[in-house]
Formats: sequence, structure tokens, C-alpha cells
Amino acid sequence: MYDVRSRYLADTVATVGSERLLTMLYDRMLLDVERAEAAQRAGDRIEGTAQLTHAQEILSELIASLDVDAWDGAPGLMSIYTYLLAELIEASMTADPDRTAACRDVIGPLREAWHGAADVVARAAVPAPRQPVASEMLVGELGVG
Repeated sequence: MYDVRSRYLADTVATVGSERLLTMLYDRMLLDVERAEAAQRAGDRIEGTAQLTHAQEILSELIASLDVDAWDGAPGLMSIYTYLLAELIEASMTADPDRTAACRDVIGPLREAWHGAADVVARAAVPAPRQPVASEMLVGELGVG
């Protein structure tokens, strides 16, 4: 069923910039892993697996969209992504909350780094206020125009 919340989320994702979309994916992936860990610690294997499956789907999208030739750090990031994917799968199969927590500890700093990068991009995209030229300043001061 397509409700108002789903529509709002779809509209938000459709209109957000790529840097903010990336941070939203990281936010959700971290939330999924935190929820999975809590479920595993409570003995709810089904919920833990569902949450980890969603985190794996997000990570798979990140892997698919990463251009390893785009910058020097991309191959290293790909290594982290593939390691995390393997660990999330194993944590899901074994219902191991400690392994899930270890994944959370890797995802958290990556999330923070991407949020910082997105903030830098957002600040760079905001144009600086235009400074009036001397003739405009004189016109305003003289009360003309």
C-alpha cells in the first residue's frame, strides 16, 4: 500500500542531491545494523536477519555504484565494503551480536566521514553573497535610485 509516508520518502529521495543521498544510505545502514544487534541480543533471530538483510542490500548498492577508477581511495573503500558485506552475511547466518557490533563499529566512522564530506560539498555549492559594486553603494547612499 502506498501511503503518505512512503510518498514523502520517495519525493525526498528523488529530490535530494547525490551527496545527501549517500549520507541517507549510511544513516539507514547504521540504523539497520544497530537494530539487528539489539534483536540478536534479545534472541530475535528473525528480526535480526531482516535488519541485516536490508543493510546488506544498501551495501550492495554502494558497491555497485562505487567507481574504483574515480579516485585513489576508491579501491580501499571497495575493500572495506566487501569486507563489511561478508561480515554482515556471516553475522546474519550465525546471529552473532558481537560480529554485528563489529560491523557497526566500522560503519559508524565511515558514516561520519561521508557526512563531513557532504557538508563540505554543500557549503561549496552555496554562492557567497554578492558584494555591491562602488556605483551601487553611492546610489544607495545618495538616496538616488
